[in-house]
Amino acid sequence: MFETLLLNFLFLLVPVVIYLIFFENSSYTYDRRIFVLLSTVAMILCLAKPIQLDIGYIFDLRYIPFVLVALFGGYKNAIPIYVVLNTCRFYIGGNGIVFSFLYSTAFLILIPLLHPRFIRLSSRNRIIAATTISFFNVSCYLSILSFTQYLHSPQYNILVWNALITYGGMTGILMLLIEKIMTNTKNRDRILQSERLNVVSELAASVSHEIRNPLTVTSGFLQLLNRSKTLTSEEKGYVEMSLQELERAEKIVSDYLSFAKPQTPFMVFSDLSAELEYTKNIIVPYASIHKVEVVFSFHNTLTTIYDRNQIQQCLINLYKNGIEAMKETGGGTLFIDISEKKQQIIISICDTGVGMSKEEISRLGKPYYSTKAEGTGLGMLMVYTTIHKLKGKIEVVSDKGKGTTFLITIPT
Repeated sequence: MFETLLLNFLFLLVPVVIYLIFFENSSYTYDRRIFVLLSTVAMILCLAKPIQLDIGYIFDLRYIPFVLVALFGGYKNAIPIYVVLNTCRFYIGGNGIVFSFLYSTAFLILIPLLHPRFIRLSSRNRIIAATTISFFNVSCYLSILSFTQYLHSPQYNILVWNALITYGGMTGILMLLIEKIMTNTKNRDRILQSERLNVVSELAASVSHEIRNPLTVTSGFLQLLNRSKTLTSEEKGYVEMSLQELERAEKIVSDYLSFAKPQTPFMVFSDLSAELEYTKNIIVPYASIHKVEVVFSFHNTLTTIYDRNQIQQCLINLYKNGIEAMKETGGGTLFIDISEKKQQIIISICDTGVGMSKEEISRLGKPYYSTKAEGTGLGMLMVYTTIHKLKGKIEVVSDKGKGTTFLITIPT
């Protein structure tokens, strides 16, 4: 009996090994379909090698992958594995088919309800929660089976103890492995982001100064040329366009320089009210030009330490992105709210613009990537860098054609 349970555990480890070998460093790292597919394979293998009881029932570790998929993926991912589980169980036959179907149905209804809260837990608490739920799940399963079928044989009692130990222990081990993989993935992304920032800094330091000097000279001569009375209106238009492009090039160079050299810190201890007022005065005229209404809301009493210049530039970049996202839709409303929750400052910036896909969201904050045709991506890179300096986090929720919400959380 115990050997069969260990064999089932080996089946559960196979998807983890497959994932580490083939998918950890691929573009499918965050694809939950891979997670569901591998879990389904593990579940089928467990069903193929169950413990055959003398009383005619079978027992295996099929509910461990079911628990993990339901907790991590919710109803959307739990339904496919539920269908496969019951299809295989009906194919195997024997006693307990109806009981298995009813129990798995109740399981499908209840466990995915915990998904939103489970995802928000810390890594350690997720391990504890999944292990506890798995242990409670098998306890209920065996208890109900015992009372409904009057199972009290010595073999069944041995099964109960082995099942409780293996279900709890093996779920805990699998959760440790999953959380370790997730931590390694996040650490790798941080290292890659740090390397990208270093590349940007080195490039900026080496070329920005040299580019800025000829830009300044060219701009000066074009301004002098623009004062000439011999130029036609068409020629003056060309000069104006050239000056605008030079100004844009100067802005790009300035963005590069902001990463190349550390800015003089202007640290303050405040509740962000002054920054909201300052950025409001700057952004309202820009929003009016693009037919965007801006709705401000401030409900925060918490204070934290930050660089005033950097946080102002961070907010302005996010405001401008939101306004420009609504240009294509002919205007809209930009909602800006600063509030507090559990000793954290919450900044919410919501637009009703074109929105972004999941792939676009995943690439935000990376150098040279921008959803705008004329963008460089350095504005969002500056936003992410500033918030990370404050040990905060940025969550992005967006739907194509409906708008985007940036939710920034800053600890106090």
